[in-house]
Amino acid sequence: MFDVGDGATSVSKQTAVVVGLISGSQFVNHAFLVLLPPILPILSTDLNVSISMLGLAMGVQALVNTAFQLPFGYLADNYDRSIALGLSSVLGAVGAFIVALAPGFPELVVGQVVLGIGVAGHHAAHYPLLTDATTSDTRGRAFAVYNFGGSLGFATPPVVFTVAIAVVGLTWRHAIGLLAAVGLVYAVVVTAVVAWRVDDDVSAPNVDTSRSSADESLTHRVRAELGTLLGDRGILAVALLTLLASTANWGLTSYTVVFLTDGYDLSLSAANLVLTGLFVVGAGSILVGGYLTDHFGGGRVLVVSYVGLTALLVLIAAQVVPALVVIGLFLVLGGVRSIAIPARDELTERLATGDTIAKSFAIVTIGIMLGNAIAPPVFGYLIQWFGVQATFGAIAAVALGATAVTVLAVTRFAPERRSAASEG
Repeated sequence: MFDVGDGATSVSKQTAVVVGLISGSQFVNHAFLVLLPPILPILSTDLNVSISMLGLAMGVQALVNTAFQLPFGYLADNYDRSIALGLSSVLGAVGAFIVALAPGFPELVVGQVVLGIGVAGHHAAHYPLLTDATTSDTRGRAFAVYNFGGSLGFATPPVVFTVAIAVVGLTWRHAIGLLAAVGLVYAVVVTAVVAWRVDDDVSAPNVDTSRSSADESLTHRVRAELGTLLGDRGILAVALLTLLASTANWGLTSYTVVFLTDGYDLSLSAANLVLTGLFVVGAGSILVGGYLTDHFGGGRVLVVSYVGLTALLVLIAAQVVPALVVIGLFLVLGGVRSIAIPARDELTERLATGDTIAKSFAIVTIGIMLGNAIAPPVFGYLIQWFGVQATFGAIAAVALGATAVTVLAVTRFAPERRSAASEG
């Protein structure tokens, strides 16, 4: 996929190494993000807390994740991507260990906070490495491979929990502890390879070395860069559409198991297999999305994806089809929503300037993680008071909002940047 022709073998190998390693890191981080949704019914009983309180714990993790996006983005853009990658990876694993050992709800929240700090750095470190290690005509597919790894990461915890609890007879604590151990080992490996084996033109930050640090204070530089980013309407538009899409997607991710167990009386293991299937289908669809993005542009792919997401959520929320059909709808939904991921990344990269790539992706990731922060507590509250059917209807309404913002963002900002680039 990443061959660049004879005479550039070393570059091609380095591209493959970076894309492969960073995709593995995305796998681990995404597995950490969904440790709780597959076991919400068990946690509610074991820790004696309501679904809405567990939703609040997931929201706290996402809120902390959001707060640390820009600090990690600044670190990756201005100082050291390897340090950003290492801190993110190690802290995520430590947070997962705390969750596994938590004797009660307060300790569970502490684990979620530490995990949120760690996972906050993965996009800020990953995307600049991917961008500098690839060429413009392969970047969409590189983003697809990267997000394929992330989607498999989402799919892993339900399988691990099902095997550990239903087959082997262990507990959810053993399962999370295993995932944390794998994540910690991988953190050491990926950080060492990027620090010592990847060329500086890929791993070094994109900063203007002609600008002396003595000319302006750190506070002034941070304010100036934040002002530039917050004044970039294209990046802010992408962040808004990802906020809405993420709210819908995290509502779906967080409560698919609850929807199927409460609304269709599926067993916990069967519902987790459906959740796994949703992510596995999504992983394959990400590769399709990368191909479509490279050939048709990210804007069109985003619109098609969000329209399909909205329609399928409306049909699922109506609960007018039997269990077997709704399982199929969830699997199709996993594919439809996932083709948007490489398109979103391509649009962000195209709208970002060269020396603010990490911070631009951090801004967009803030939209993603705010959606993650909002969805679990809000939709958990709606489930507790209004039921799963009404809640999935609300999720569909949010997806419709994402579709509208996407159309506006693509028509207003993407053509403008394309024409500006062509003139340059």
